[in-house]
Amino acid sequence: IATRIRDRVDIPVGINVLRNDAISAIAIAHAVGGRFIRVNVLTEAYVIDQGIISGRAYEVLRYRSIIGAGDVMIFADVHVKHAYPLLHRSIEDSALDMVHRGLADALIVTGRRTGMPPDVSTVASVKKAVGDVPVIVGSGITEDNVGGYVDYCDGFIVGTSVKRGRVTLNPVDRILARRLVKKLRDLLG
Repeated sequence: IATRIRDRVDIPVGINVLRNDAISAIAIAHAVGGRFIRVNVLTEAYVIDQGIISGRAYEVLRYRSIIGAGDVMIFADVHVKHAYPLLHRSIEDSALDMVHRGLADALIVTGRRTGMPPDVSTVASVKKAVGDVPVIVGSGITEDNVGGYVDYCDGFIVGTSVKRGRVTLNPVDRILARRLVKKLRDLLG
């Protein structure tokens, strides 16, 4: 599937194997020519509805090196949605450790749940903390709110807001998707 998608689009393709299988994601991305993976928990430990997920940055980085997939970038969530960190610490401290200790290539900031946006101030604060490291908003972006984020991030992951009826599992509504892209292009000039 990923190879077929990669062959049909003119944008980088990434792989995310849920809930937190970064090693499989790297293997798949490497095999199909994917440019990046998304890993929900790269560092720290988080409580989720199914238990505790612990970051495995060392194992992920070691595996990436062993299979020669150094060109596959790691996009990592910081204070990921649907999860709560075991350590009570600021998102800025978590972001800095994700970059400097977990060696994430880019950070993803989300709201608390699928379809919920993060606070703009949170995104701005993470971006200020990590400087030139790309920061991506990973949930809740809509045609109506995208303008508030463009000065504080480097990209967006969009799903629910461009689905039919704005229901996550529904197919993409091309009209909603085109409107969001047009709005973003208008904002960026």
